[in-house]
Amino acid sequence: MNKINRLEVKQLRILLALLREKNVSNVANQVGLTQQAVSDQLRKLRDIFDDRLFIRSAQGLVPTAFALGLEGQIQEILKGIETLLAPDEFDPAKVTGSYTISATDYAQKLILPQLLCDIRNQAPHLKIIIRDFEIEGLNELMVNDRVNLALAFPSYVPDSYPSVKLFSEHHVCVASNQSHLAGRELSLSDVAQEPQIVVSVSNSNLKNSVDTWFENAGLQRNVVISVPCFSVVPGYIESTDAISFLPSKAKLNDNMVELNIIEPPIEFDVIAAWHARSNQDKLHNWVLGLLKTQYGID
Repeated sequence: MNKINRLEVKQLRILLALLREKNVSNVANQVGLTQQAVSDQLRKLRDIFDDRLFIRSAQGLVPTAFALGLEGQIQEILKGIETLLAPDEFDPAKVTGSYTISATDYAQKLILPQLLCDIRNQAPHLKIIIRDFEIEGLNELMVNDRVNLALAFPSYVPDSYPSVKLFSEHHVCVASNQSHLAGRELSLSDVAQEPQIVVSVSNSNLKNSVDTWFENAGLQRNVVISVPCFSVVPGYIESTDAISFLPSKAKLNDNMVELNIIEPPIEFDVIAAWHARSNQDKLHNWVLGLLKTQYGID
């Protein structure tokens, strides 16, 4: 058997201790072994190195010239192992490279401005890449390490991905401020047959909490326009007679009003999700920590 395969780290620690103490009893106390166990390890070391290593005398153990020559090398080896196993201190100020975030346009407007400010202030050499959210391609992008973090809604992300809830949201019904519905107290049935604009990111069959809201009431929505992102909805509402449901934190413009619907809306989560491969990644966990701080998450 190759000698390197027979040598153990604990044996090097014992050998170094013997070189310093020159006493088996003292070394046994230091390493928490019996004197017999230390002597057994010394016997194995003698066999591995093909040298007596120590000669017993009335004053204790006397190291051979060969053993004395090993001391500095053993110190370096043990120091290297300790460095290898010690956790690296993460310093965002020294981080380089890139980090890619895939986000819905809602998240880009609401979440990213503060997050990017924090990242730029603390990690000025890190390049941040923002991608528009792609439902169908998200899994492949994450598996291939082309997206590090996704900011979206749970229904947009595979259930198998680790995630953290950032905050709760709900939809509000909005219309042009010239709409005949403005200023009225409305029920879901009142607006069910109104022409509606829906936001469907990439997948026209994707349902959200609004669909569930109507289905629970036994109603079907009158969808006349489907758009890929929230940001275009205000312009279409202004130019058509349609209404829409937007997340409550999305900012309305001066030409839009929130309609007063009696039934309480269904809440949904806004999340950050990532591939499990990143669970131990220091950069990823630092970015995630910034998000948690931003939203007061322990």
